[in-house]
Amino acid sequence: MENITRIISGCINKDYKCQKIVYENFRGYTLRIVFRYIYRYEKAIDVMNDGFVKLFNSFHKFELSSTEKDNEKLLMAWLKRIMINTAIDALRRGSLLPEIGAIPEYVWEIPSGENADQLLLYKEIIIMIKKLPPQYRMIFNLSVIDGYSHIEIADMLKISVGSSKSGLSRARSILQVNIKKIESAIV
Repeated sequence: MENITRIISGCINKDYKCQKIVYENFRGYTLRIVFRYIYRYEKAIDVMNDGFVKLFNSFHKFELSSTEKDNEKLLMAWLKRIMINTAIDALRRGSLLPEIGAIPEYVWEIPSGENADQLLLYKEIIIMIKKLPPQYRMIFNLSVIDGYSHIEIADMLKISVGSSKSGLSRARSILQVNIKKIESAIV
């Protein structure tokens, strides 16, 4: 995306054209983040759009860096955190009920510069994660994929640090068993 600093400045000033550019350029990125938590397409779109509303309403809090590259990284990290929190809020309102449904194929379209094998592996892993019980899935996503500490996870989910650690351990055990089943079926 060209001149991200100018676009961010426009969003801070509530410029609709700049907001549209951010939405269009980061829609796929944010949808993949939300899909790790919400698996019904219609619900994921709603959660993603709610996240963008939160983003645009709070852009005045965004602090620009001195370099273009840093501004894009900061925006992506901030956007990721907003989408994760919005998805968790949606799951919490739904009492953490398991999400079901397929992820549409166009979501997996290969972005420029990415390897098809990596995307296929990512898709298979996401499908395995999708089958985890909701609490384990959420803890796994937050810890392993999104890089949050157990203290942060405990705070976000309103659980103890021990529950976060044991949930991650259990999720990893389930995934290991499933991966070994797939490996043994291939050999």
